[in-house]
Amino acid sequence: MTSFCPLLFNILSCFSPDSPTPCALKIADKIAEQFDNAVLLMLDGSKMSPDYRVPPIVMYERKDSRWILKDKHTIMLRQWEETRAIAGQMLESGDHSLLVDFDSHLDDITKDWTNQKLNTKIAELSSPANGNI
Repeated sequence: MTSFCPLLFNILSCFSPDSPTPCALKIADKIAEQFDNAVLLMLDGSKMSPDYRVPPIVMYERKDSRWILKDKHTIMLRQWEETRAIAGQMLESGDHSLLVDFDSHLDDITKDWTNQKLNTKIAELSSPANGNI
């Protein structure tokens, strides 16, 4: 269909990284109907720490109408160290509290789920003026 590869993002807080929720799977299936290369990307909340050196992600890909866990050794993230450093700075400054997910927006439509303030802060932290590329 297209080279664009959408993903469904799900944060794991009290769920096991090897078990996407039924809701996540249903949404991922709908996305995969439209985009052949869609993936399901989950963040493992138990590994979300500035000190954790490995990306806290779990990725699933669709094969034969099932979501299969992708081998973590085959996933490459560009600029992981920079991303980790920026996340650490945001945690230290409290800027991570600016994050608004879509569910929060549905509860209070004045909350900006596009996260423009947060995106601006990330852009500032990742700019060459701050020693980043």
